[in-house]
Amino acid sequence: MENNSVGLVKTQYVTFKDEFFFESGRVLNPITVAYETYGSLNEDKSNAILVCHALTGDHHAAGYNHPDDQKPGWWDNMIGPGKPLDTDKYFIISPNFLGSCFGTTGPASIDPATKEPYGLKFPVFTVKDMVKLQKRLIKYLGIEKLKTVIGGSMGGMQALEWAITFPEMVESVIPIATAGRITPMAVAFNTVARMSIMKDPNWNNGNYYGKTPPVDGLAIARMAGHITFLSDASFHKKFGRKYASLEGIYDFFGYFEVENYLRYNGYKFARNFDANSFLYIIKSMDIFDISYGYGSFEEAVGKIRCKTLFITFTSDFLFPNYQTEEIVDILSTLKRDVTWENIESDYGHDAFLLEFDAQSDLIRNFLRNL
Repeated sequence: MENNSVGLVKTQYVTFKDEFFFESGRVLNPITVAYETYGSLNEDKSNAILVCHALTGDHHAAGYNHPDDQKPGWWDNMIGPGKPLDTDKYFIISPNFLGSCFGTTGPASIDPATKEPYGLKFPVFTVKDMVKLQKRLIKYLGIEKLKTVIGGSMGGMQALEWAITFPEMVESVIPIATAGRITPMAVAFNTVARMSIMKDPNWNNGNYYGKTPPVDGLAIARMAGHITFLSDASFHKKFGRKYASLEGIYDFFGYFEVENYLRYNGYKFARNFDANSFLYIIKSMDIFDISYGYGSFEEAVGKIRCKTLFITFTSDFLFPNYQTEEIVDILSTLKRDVTWENIESDYGHDAFLLEFDAQSDLIRNFLRNL
């Protein structure tokens, strides 16, 4: 392991037995949350940072769960001693959000009333529901206020929700490659993903647990998602028009390298993720809109009073920069303390997981100046 790694990390779990009220009006209990922490909480508990993961991510953001792990957590370049989220200074909390399939209660969890997986009986949840459950975890850890909430993509949505819904609990937020609501185009891609799963005969209206899961449908759904993660430039650099089949372009079943990439990643994902969780999560992404419950989008943004650092990437196809510009313009008009950095990158939406050097100094300086 590298010297500035957080090293071996153990996943922790907490089960909340009191009732949890969803935005939909549904009630559930108990609810278990899986999470990891890195670094140490200081005496006055003022150095806590919440890291929120993206759509298909998890709580394992840094370090290794086992000595023989081949790869560290998904944001290991950013979390650790001397790194932007410096574990010598900060106490980092990385929870698995509500509805996921990596330890936090979701559709694949067992319903105590039936002793069977919830499946489609699980309540539809929102990003605000995710954040409300995270708030329970933060309170459980004895923390009254977070130094910052940071996340990319759907993690950035959670950061925005924290700033709007629980402004008294955040000193700052760092939303990365995100938006206050997704575009109709993004909803369209999610619709293709949703249909591919639900039309797989093995999905069986969500009742596939203990049977053959809808692997083909979920794999195709992931392929659709991967298209939105990259950019035109990254597709050209990564694949070009290279043909993968030895038989040549006139082989009916031959395929391009880009097809090979999508197929490989789609089926790799389908072996490790729950299809119902995926359906519920993209539903929560579709319906996320910070203006919901407020008179307007501007009124909702106006609830953000903490210091903010927005980071975007020039080639982001999924969350276009104009969406962040809209939020930043409103905050600037209101004389809020807001910074926006648009990083030049060809990586597309995936840049928040790849452009570590470009993000590091921005995040490090922002935290230093709090």
